[in-house]
Amino acid sequence: MSWQPELDEIERRRERAKQMGGEERVARHKAAGRLPVRERIDRMLDDGSFREIGSIASRVEYFDDGSIKSFTPSNFVTGRGQVDGRPVIIGADDFSVRGGAADGAVGNKMGWSERSALEQRVPVVRLVDGTGGGGSVKTNTEIKRSYVPYNPEWDVSVALLSQVPVVAAALGPVAGLGAARVAASHFSVMVRGISQLFVAGPPVVYRAFGREVGKEELGGSRIHARGSGAVDNDVGSEDEAFAQIRQFLSYLPSSVYEVPPRIDATDDPERREEALLSIIPRDRRKVYDTRKLVAYVVDRDSFFEMGRYFGRPLMTGLARVDGIAVGVMANDPRFAAGSIDADASEKMTRFIDFCDTFRLPLVNFVDNPGFAVGVEAEKRGTIRKGVRALAAVYQATTPWCSIIVRKAFGVAGAGHVNHTRSSPRYAWPSGEWGSLPIEGGVEAAYKRKIAAAPDPDALRRQLEEQLESLRDPILTAESFAVEEIVDPRETRPLLVDFARRAFAVVQNETRGPKARGFRP
Repeated sequence: MSWQPELDEIERRRERAKQMGGEERVARHKAAGRLPVRERIDRMLDDGSFREIGSIASRVEYFDDGSIKSFTPSNFVTGRGQVDGRPVIIGADDFSVRGGAADGAVGNKMGWSERSALEQRVPVVRLVDGTGGGGSVKTNTEIKRSYVPYNPEWDVSVALLSQVPVVAAALGPVAGLGAARVAASHFSVMVRGISQLFVAGPPVVYRAFGREVGKEELGGSRIHARGSGAVDNDVGSEDEAFAQIRQFLSYLPSSVYEVPPRIDATDDPERREEALLSIIPRDRRKVYDTRKLVAYVVDRDSFFEMGRYFGRPLMTGLARVDGIAVGVMANDPRFAAGSIDADASEKMTRFIDFCDTFRLPLVNFVDNPGFAVGVEAEKRGTIRKGVRALAAVYQATTPWCSIIVRKAFGVAGAGHVNHTRSSPRYAWPSGEWGSLPIEGGVEAAYKRKIAAAPDPDALRRQLEEQLESLRDPILTAESFAVEEIVDPRETRPLLVDFARRAFAVVQNETRGPKARGFRP
């Protein structure tokens, strides 16, 4: 009289589904240095927290007597789980079943995972491998026709970006819709030597251009995590990828309907680092270590960098100040003197929009000599991409604090803060600013006079020396054109005060999506 026989049958099917693409294909997958999909999920989530949905979704053929002739599990595994005790929705492709392509999926499990994350207001974790739910020409054979392409659940994918954290790991050769799912995220990571990402793989490229190209050359981590910026970070192993995802999520609320998390601070809020007094060289042609500067100010060991190898004149990442999560931007003078080029402009726009979406207070360490100049900069459309970054600065409403540590010149330098807001701004005694640096400004303002002089070089030096005294930031502070010049060693206590006030503001704000949605 019990339902035990049916339960036994369900359990048998679950066990068959856990065999994935079969022993041979799973072994081949592991031989390529990649983890099986279910092992990935177990390593990504807290121990024992995974609750699978659609566990027996599969393609089944039956004999006439109703017994199973063949059983192929879905190549997309999804369900609920936890990361550091907080709920997430996870969806993972199984490359061992038809390479993760759409014709290996069953039902709309991917759609379920994305819609569930949106409706339940929790982060979504995508572990992408293969075409990631994308197409395969085998589908045409099965349905006996072709079809007009569409991107399934793309409306949900777009909506997710404005409401919950979306993270993605490329864990193998990822093409088509899979590549799009990786890029349509707030944070993405790939594994060096294991992951590749491309619009279309080598066979399609060969047919299009008649050129054979390897997967690494076409879309390895050097192309995207250290070149194009399509992926934020690259790591040496899948476990490192999972660790970075966990760390990234730790700074964020589960959705825009919550306040960013605050942890108990273990670092002294009044810590004064003597090294800050001399970290900026007196010689303006010399550089310094931006990452050390930031590390001296934020909570110890809390800085998490994003996109290190893209748009390198600008460093971006997440950190904590007195246990409060903040976004951090800082010009890096080791690359193009910190000038904002086209790539850095894109990076800046996306990062500001990200921080604004999740109401993360933003701290900007400014050493900006302006937009990149020269023929190549003009060809790259630096000014168009640069003004988009400036628009992001002025559209953002999240609390903002700028620390001018050295240069702030020109249109780009002016974009270190929205000047119409009462955002705190501090300058170090090493600060210098203006519409142009004195050296280049003299050349532009006195071009004819210098050219007509008996000794142009001597006149140029004389004019620069005359203007040198006007570089003193104290003169600017006297006229209240900069609010406060501070001892660099006081920067951390000042930022702690800012972070505490910002956190109180964010707590009292109306929560929910911003009127301007987030675009990847």
